[in-house]
Amino acid sequence: MGAQRTTFDKLQRDRAKKAKQAAKRERRQEKAAENAVESEPDISLPEGEGTLTAAELMQQVEAITRRLEAGTITLEDFEEAKAELMERLPID
Repeated sequence: MGAQRTTFDKLQRDRAKKAKQAAKRERRQEKAAENAVESEPDISLPEGEGTLTAAELMQQVEAITRRLEAGTITLEDFEEAKAELMERLPID
């Protein structure tokens, strides 16, 4: 004897359950993104003409990348800030 097939009602319940889970996941992600944008400090580039350490450079690049992903700065502003940071890199 063959295996019993699932009913249409069970398939509908499974689909509804997955849709509800996806909607809930989406709401959580949106809420987390809103909280991240609100809590994101406005990090500006360090003033001066001196060189940056590797740690400072990485911190600044990460900060402007997060701001780009969050939509608080444009791609042009991101590229400009990144170029300014790269100019301050120590070259040996």
